[in-house]
Amino acid sequence: MDQLLDVTSVRVKPDYHLELVFENGERRLFDMSSYMDKKPFIRLKPLSLFACASIDYGTVVWPGDIDIAPETLYDRSIPLG
Repeated sequence: MDQLLDVTSVRVKPDYHLELVFENGERRLFDMSSYMDKKPFIRLKPLSLFACASIDYGTVVWPGDIDIAPETLYDRSIPLG
């Protein structure tokens, strides 16, 4: 990807998936399941905490100063129709 795109919307889906909308209007699905045993994301394993995902600074954030780079979200997600 050539440019950095901000995330404008996030919806938490089952099995640690995030439905994302980027500033260019693209809807994409990101699978976080492979991250959930790694720091700092292991703290989000309880679904009640994972479900607290929100948008700040153009990316997905969680309580406890946990975030993930928007370029990771874009590059490792799949487009949704």
